[in-house]
Amino acid sequence: MATDYYKALGVERTATTEAIKAAYRKLARKYHPDLNPNDDAAKRKFQEINEANEVLSDPDSRKKYDKYGEHWKHADQIEAQEKERAKQGAGAGGFGGQGFQGFGGGGNMSEEEMNDLFGSMFGGRGGRRQAKFRGPDFQAESHLTLIDAATTHKQTLEVNGQKLRITVPAGVEDGQTIRIPGQGGPGVNGGPHGDLYITFRVKEHPKFKRTGADLHTTAEIDLSTAVLGGDQVIDTLDGQVRMKVAPGTQNGSRAKLKGKGFPVYKKEGSFGDLYVTYQVKLPTTLTDEQRALFEQLAKTSPRP
Repeated sequence: MATDYYKALGVERTATTEAIKAAYRKLARKYHPDLNPNDDAAKRKFQEINEANEVLSDPDSRKKYDKYGEHWKHADQIEAQEKERAKQGAGAGGFGGQGFQGFGGGGNMSEEEMNDLFGSMFGGRGGRRQAKFRGPDFQAESHLTLIDAATTHKQTLEVNGQKLRITVPAGVEDGQTIRIPGQGGPGVNGGPHGDLYITFRVKEHPKFKRTGADLHTTAEIDLSTAVLGGDQVIDTLDGQVRMKVAPGTQNGSRAKLKGKGFPVYKKEGSFGDLYVTYQVKLPTTLTDEQRALFEQLAKTSPRP
């Protein structure tokens, strides 16, 4: 039985693109192979939700899927066949005006009519022509550093013994899969090529932790800066910036650098934020003068 992409992601057919992507990210974290080693069921589920997200998050492929269901990949062929039948006087939409609603699960096209349609599309009945078959889909992985994933760049992959040059869009996430139409295996008897599915593996960064388009990092500040305030140099993905530290900053408190996070996938010029958690570094050794100053401070500080 064909997978229902909406059910796979746990969303309604009326769900927005943002809701679909959010559902995908939640499930991807749950079923990611790195979190479920040696779990074949989780691996299959992960592949299923990747495919569902790739189709439903793209408006064009989603439109085809909503109309033709599991046959959405043949949408262009179906519509060309429908036009040809209309020209030949077969009636509006083919079979007595029913159109192709049956593919989306909402119509009443019979199995015999569907067989007639696909028989004419892929070779006809009675051996009039050799059947055409779509080629197999290929799977590949692209391994990136966090810095790589932050910029749109070219990458060469070896797929089924062939080298393929692809463009990696900025903002891809670890575990995300994209589909490249027509880059799979060749079809049979002139049938269309299959598709290529590329899954990205993004290596963790020693300094930055990523959550969606936001980044998180830590910065050490000395005790005097925490107490009195001052400037602190912060590392970002595109260099260092100087930010103000407020007086009385507590250990573990957090500041935000707006727009200094990760690029938003397929939204050029949009970036997440960088969240900086302060770690107050206490002195481990004191000079006699410093100790005297702390003792004086302790005497003048109010007691609880």
